[in-house]
Amino acid sequence: MTAKTHRSRSPAPASGTARAFWVTGAARGEIRDVNPGQGQAAGDLGADAEPAGSQQLIEVETLYSAVSRGTESLVFLNRIPESEFQRMRAPFQRGEFPFPVCYGYSNVGCVVEGPSSLLGQAVFTLFPHQTRFRVPAEAVVPVPESVPAARAVLAANMETAINGLWDAEPRIGDRIAVVGCGVVGSLVAYLASRIPGSRVTAIDTDERRLALLDHLGVRFATRTQETDFDLVIHASGHPDGLRTALGLAGKEARIVEMSWYGDQEVNVPLGGRFHSQRLTIRSSQVGGINQAQTPRWDYRRRLGLALSLLADPALDALFSSESRFEDLPETMAWLCQPGNGELCHRVIYPGADNHS
Repeated sequence: MTAKTHRSRSPAPASGTARAFWVTGAARGEIRDVNPGQGQAAGDLGADAEPAGSQQLIEVETLYSAVSRGTESLVFLNRIPESEFQRMRAPFQRGEFPFPVCYGYSNVGCVVEGPSSLLGQAVFTLFPHQTRFRVPAEAVVPVPESVPAARAVLAANMETAINGLWDAEPRIGDRIAVVGCGVVGSLVAYLASRIPGSRVTAIDTDERRLALLDHLGVRFATRTQETDFDLVIHASGHPDGLRTALGLAGKEARIVEMSWYGDQEVNVPLGGRFHSQRLTIRSSQVGGINQAQTPRWDYRRRLGLALSLLADPALDALFSSESRFEDLPETMAWLCQPGNGELCHRVIYPGADNHS
């Protein structure tokens, strides 16, 4: 599968300054000049400021970023409930919900200023869409040599998939259904299918997902008559998908809800077979690590694992479109249109042309 390019008309970037994408209103965005030293997690540092404590600042030139369509569309369309304004903050977010806000968390760049151990290294950072930025050295995770920088922007999605499976606690031999084959759902199915003895079925109403799941080596169906799955993971982002998940679960089965609905009300059918089958619904959210992992795992180690799992070239099939950074205002409006079926959208920065 090959990513298609989405281009629009936009002005040439200003020279000599960092540029960032801001959501400026409901379904509106613009590119703004910014100070590359300003970042929320770094204490809104100025260009010449020292980081808090003894943390060393490094400067990163962005090569690629990715649009996380599920969450970023909710931000772009002003669908974040006020009650979640603080919990939904991205690590290096600037501005406040609902807008103006500089939001995003899938950034791969090259270290251009910093210690010799990092200089020239491709790194992943939970940073918004911005051409150049300064962060504490501890905020970046080096991209393994086995993973191309252009693919490494999937790290945040892979991290979410890992966390979802940690919460799901699949067992050897489980019959697993994954409902919803967007980027995260497809990654969950891809990882689960590697568990010995597992039988994984990825389910989505969009039959175009067949080619993707076949490429990833996962059985795909638009519907199934099976109702005896040991584990059902829902990642469609649509209430109908959760209803489907409940219908697939066998007796005493586990349903893990990975979708987040923003301000959308969700009606769940808890009559019928829900009680007689003694089903369990559990939420999963990447902002928290499963209690079984917390004694040994932290967020940095989890992100490092996610990056290492991106060495498989088959995962390039998750990129369905790409565009240039300066086109992001128009691109986001296009990506957030109802019914847009794009998977991961990759954003290409000027620095990528000079990076080998």
